[in-house]
Amino acid sequence: MGRLTTHVLDTAHGCPGAGIGVSLYTDGNAAPLVTARTNSVGRIDAPLLEGEALKVGRYRLVFETAAYFLGKGVILADPPFLDSIEIAFGVADAGAHYHVPLLVSPFSYSTYRGS
Repeated sequence: MGRLTTHVLDTAHGCPGAGIGVSLYTDGNAAPLVTARTNSVGRIDAPLLEGEALKVGRYRLVFETAAYFLGKGVILADPPFLDSIEIAFGVADAGAHYHVPLLVSPFSYSTYRGS
């Protein structure tokens, strides 16, 4: 059964990115399929999509990182260098597990296909 999961690590503070707003979109759609918030360990409590809901196609994850860093007392420029981070990715096998982590600081980020 396929599923899509994510988590956020705050590399500036060396901790999970707790309380970050996350939205999932399909390519070309303005309305999100799913909105969620990361928990205390930087993960979403349930898969964003799983089973029949996960389809072959293009998706976008949007992470609201500036709000998170402002909430931690980080002084950011106005506008912030990284306000929200969008990761566009493709699902080629709807039966597979796609894990899309975000490692983030106020000035950089990275991602990869995890397991």
